[in-house]
Amino acid sequence: MDKKTALIIDDEPDIRELLEITLGRMNIETQSAEDVASAINMLTRYDFDFCLTDMKLPDGNGIEIVQYIQENHPLLPVAMITAHGSMESAVEALKAGAFDFVSKPIHLKLLRHLVDTALNLRPLIEKEKENEAKTHSTRLLGKTEPMDTLRKQIVKLARSQAPIYISGESGSGKELVAKLIHEQGPHCDAPFVPVNCGAIPGELMESEFFGHTKGSFTGATADKEGLFQAANGGTLFLDEVADLPLAMQVKLLRGIQEKAIRPIGSQMEIPVDVRILSATHKDLAVEVDEGNFRQDLFYRINVIELKVPSLRERSDDVPILAVDLLTKIANEYQMPEPEISAEAMSALKAYQYPGNVRELQNILERAITLCDDNVIGVTDLALPTSGLTSGAASGISEITTQIQPQDDMRPLVESESVEDTSETTMPEDAESLESYLEDIEKNVIVEALEATRWNKTAAAKKLGITFRALRYKLKKLELE
Repeated sequence: MDKKTALIIDDEPDIRELLEITLGRMNIETQSAEDVASAINMLTRYDFDFCLTDMKLPDGNGIEIVQYIQENHPLLPVAMITAHGSMESAVEALKAGAFDFVSKPIHLKLLRHLVDTALNLRPLIEKEKENEAKTHSTRLLGKTEPMDTLRKQIVKLARSQAPIYISGESGSGKELVAKLIHEQGPHCDAPFVPVNCGAIPGELMESEFFGHTKGSFTGATADKEGLFQAANGGTLFLDEVADLPLAMQVKLLRGIQEKAIRPIGSQMEIPVDVRILSATHKDLAVEVDEGNFRQDLFYRINVIELKVPSLRERSDDVPILAVDLLTKIANEYQMPEPEISAEAMSALKAYQYPGNVRELQNILERAITLCDDNVIGVTDLALPTSGLTSGAASGISEITTQIQPQDDMRPLVESESVEDTSETTMPEDAESLESYLEDIEKNVIVEALEATRWNKTAAAKKLGITFRALRYKLKKLELE
């Protein structure tokens, strides 16, 4: 293997010497420059595998170096050395195209990890087309222009270490996008740790994120590793980040800025190298204006914003998604895969999907249990007409006035199929409502089974549903 080479740009001789020694011990040859002019001269004469530049230079700044490299050597990864606590400079560098930054005083362990990451970037960039094809063919389904744009953005952003804010509506696939960014980046073999910020009790939040030491509080019977440590070297995905309380936002900000965390009860800070990806269905800018989210934290995590399109913006992808979801549902519940009638597919395309892909999956899960002869019709979808375009809604009304669903086609808990979708936003307690309805449905099914001495055929008849629908519900509700 050819020896790697790096360009070090800093006007302080002591810093240059420290960096040369550190990289030399990693078997990396180094060249040094003390200002912008000499650095550009070196870049025109030699090929480098990595560049490390200070922000402040005698005849300019490191941003000029980053911009020059972006224009003339786009495959060369460049990292920025910033002053202690100067996150504004780090953010500016990341937006200009730097893949990462390191703060003074330089922590050598973090520096070595940064260099290893940088040296893995070039082969990663050269495989972008292969990665893009992989993303397209396996997991991020859709052939519309918004999806093509999203796939290209994922491939490009995967090579950066910049914090990314993934915006989009509930159910649009933000966590899938975060996973793909991680899997196509240089840390793909390291942990991907997702956390729902709204699901952690406030009193446990600091311990969950940063860990604690034995005896630090009542019940702390052993040292515990936090989420930052679990994701060290990889990616921490903060889902529903807008739900973080303000007190925790301050501590999270420090962890991101300093690349170090302090477990509860510890006197020492632990350096961590974690890429932060965050997401929420709320408008973070509005949350900042209303005082619910810190502006400085918003500035840190929103270095780059990646928007995930809603299903309404890519309705032509609905047939592809529907077929794929039906295959997965049928395989999961060991049922024959049904067909979708042309009328039902047209209705699915016309529906507005306030719940996006997640709602499409719920609609199909319900329809697969209600359909006759293994063909999903329009009435099996039970689509609320308020979510349809006017033309499609009138068409559905005509069909449903002529064909009323039989008793065995109605779900046990009507609330799920007649939900009011006049508003396009999901209710705040959607998850708890779904759990509540499932509990009711479980109780109804168990009572019917007990009344029939667990004769499933008799229980299905008593419930007014088909045997296949009962079998599906038993599996879904984990009652088998």
